[in-house]
Amino acid sequence: MYQFLKNLDTTQQVGALFSIVFGLLMLATVAVVLLSMREWGDSQRAEQQRSDLRNFEGLLGTSWLVMLVFWVGWLAGDWVALSLFGLVSFFALREFMTLSPTRRGDHRSLVLAFFVVLPVQYALVGNELFNLFTVFIPVYVFLAIPLVSALANDPQRFLERNAKLQWGIMVCIYGMSHVPALLLLDFPGYDKKNAFLVFFLVLVVQTSMMAQHLVSRRIQRPPAAPAISQGFNWLSWWLGMAVGALVGALFAGITPFVPGQAFALSFLACASGSFGHLVMKALKRDRGIPIWRGQGTASTGAGGLLDRVDALCFAAPVFFHSVRWYFGL
Repeated sequence: MYQFLKNLDTTQQVGALFSIVFGLLMLATVAVVLLSMREWGDSQRAEQQRSDLRNFEGLLGTSWLVMLVFWVGWLAGDWVALSLFGLVSFFALREFMTLSPTRRGDHRSLVLAFFVVLPVQYALVGNELFNLFTVFIPVYVFLAIPLVSALANDPQRFLERNAKLQWGIMVCIYGMSHVPALLLLDFPGYDKKNAFLVFFLVLVVQTSMMAQHLVSRRIQRPPAAPAISQGFNWLSWWLGMAVGALVGALFAGITPFVPGQAFALSFLACASGSFGHLVMKALKRDRGIPIWRGQGTASTGAGGLLDRVDALCFAAPVFFHSVRWYFGL
């Protein structure tokens, strides 16, 4: 696969990726539809199968979404892709804040986050000011947010309120902004094909998450953190990482990496994405929100955007900085 993709020109690589990825997604979608039509005799088993299918449909829907965003960005250019990911950050942060009750004293900080921090962060990415964009939120914004809250003259639960907003900004804006930042890295001899890096990151992370989900449902093992997730166990985690890293090595031909580098970088991205997904589950548990559907009603976090892109928000900064450090960019 590596040599096959490496020997193709850019147009042929695009065509091959389109055929492979959308073909596999279409096959998986058809399989899910057929399984949903199957009848199960045992009502308890039927409910479990329906729950598993809903979970897998969510991961599959995310894969369709992010792949469509990639292709639109590829056709329309870097700034359109940047704007699309900016919108994803906006709606993800909006969803995060709906799960965290706010007070009147937080309104100024919320305006600052949505209408100043978010556009400035993406503008820094678009202008390739990488040194500033990597510290803008962790340093300057994290100092500004509590100051604005203090000036609102509302000390009640001050630390908790500011920590929630800072955490939301870190995941939804800072983490997600590293995905389009990959478009602007300058690899010698790579001919500005950086959109393939975005495709590569999304592909390995989503493949790893889907493999981990399938293994955890088929091979029962004691959960590693049962109070947070019944589906997270070390066997499924290791197998999910292995599958994601192997897919990365197979698709190394569309990247500036050799297979060994692609394998290692994919493993780092998949591991950080998987652990990030677990962290976000812990946050939802803390808020008392069901992780999946409960009592026939979909919760805000279960079917929402943030629940589907949280792994990418954690994987993107690790992947971006690992690549930039290793290649000295």
